[in-house]
Amino acid sequence: MVSQFIKLYGTLFLFTALASCNTSQNFVADDFKTAQEQYTVLLNSSTDLSSFPRTLTENGTVKGTDVWDWTGGFFPGALWYIYEYTNKPQWKDAATKWTEALEQGQFLTQHHDVGFVMYCSYGNAMRLEKNAEKLAAYKKILVQSAESALTRYNTKIGLIKSWNPKMSWDKKTLWQFPVIIDNMLNLEMLCYVSDITGNPKYRNAAISHSLKTAQNHFRPDGSTYHVVNYDTITGNAINRQTNQGYADNSTWSRGQGWAIYGFTVMYRETKDKRFLETAKKAADYFINNPSLPKDKIPYWDFNAEQKGYTPDFDYAANKKDYIPRDASAAAVTASGLLELSTYLGADGKKYYDFAVAQLQSLSGDEYLAKNGSNGGFLLKHSVGSLPHKSEIDVPLIYADYYFLEALLRYDRLKNGKKLFDK
Repeated sequence: MVSQFIKLYGTLFLFTALASCNTSQNFVADDFKTAQEQYTVLLNSSTDLSSFPRTLTENGTVKGTDVWDWTGGFFPGALWYIYEYTNKPQWKDAATKWTEALEQGQFLTQHHDVGFVMYCSYGNAMRLEKNAEKLAAYKKILVQSAESALTRYNTKIGLIKSWNPKMSWDKKTLWQFPVIIDNMLNLEMLCYVSDITGNPKYRNAAISHSLKTAQNHFRPDGSTYHVVNYDTITGNAINRQTNQGYADNSTWSRGQGWAIYGFTVMYRETKDKRFLETAKKAADYFINNPSLPKDKIPYWDFNAEQKGYTPDFDYAANKKDYIPRDASAAAVTASGLLELSTYLGADGKKYYDFAVAQLQSLSGDEYLAKNGSNGGFLLKHSVGSLPHKSEIDVPLIYADYYFLEALLRYDRLKNGKKLFDK
């Protein structure tokens, strides 16, 4: 999620060499030019600070969500990234305004995504804001956000509960303690709050959650289950299913991206090589998958419509006449792979090259919106949840967020800069 530039260091000599292998096309500058034009449109149409842009409605207008949704932090986070690249004060002003509109999100305990909401926004603000008074206020908000996250941490099970009890897709299982792979992206905030407070309890919860997730969410080939349900008495994993993928035994592509990114972050935060190996395992499954299209932008699920994978929802009623791609999965993966590559020496080149190829594809006409189109969003062709018949082949704010983050990371590395040092 948020790059901790003051904390971590990339491998300078490696990426100076890798940069010479890249195309000379300066797509980063072009993409940020487009981002400024698009987000000017988005800002002009989004004037209600209680409604955070998420996607488009069927009639092409911007659809927003409130502070209690999981996606609120991505819009201010994207504004911070545009400011970081351009250094133009109007983008900082917009980012600050939309970040501070999320203040009540520090008390979000209804689900696990307080990390997404508050760290993509306030976490980036902590990096880029210089005003001491604002920084002190933001610090308190992030500490409370971490406290809110820990209200869902069960010390006996050793995990943060993603959702409150709900029925599975097959309507046969009541998930009492569901944990989804997405939850790995909410752990960076906990590690950060341990750093700024000196209290290890937040990081310890993140480590425990990561170890249990590595143990129970992965198949031998490196693919991931979306949902693991735990017994609240024994703490054992009792169901491995999906909520947004094609089938319980399939691999939802964005979930695989979450795994790559999340375990890379946990390696950064702990230097525990178990997390590095888990991130590599997830990455290898993704980049070597035989169903991956040539442009390296995955279908919404790696196993959609394949033999041996049977959906529990009415797929025929939900599908289009093609298998949708998911640009958001590619954006998350590209950003995660760029960081992962910095921890692997010369072995990181294949992950770096794959991420660059994904960014080049996302920067092409097929995925990058034309100026003034797409409601102001940057990327086209993402999928929210096909089983829910929701947000299929549309722009999604989190696709933009991770795309901009990946562009910033790539720009630093190709120019021989340290990835996490201002």
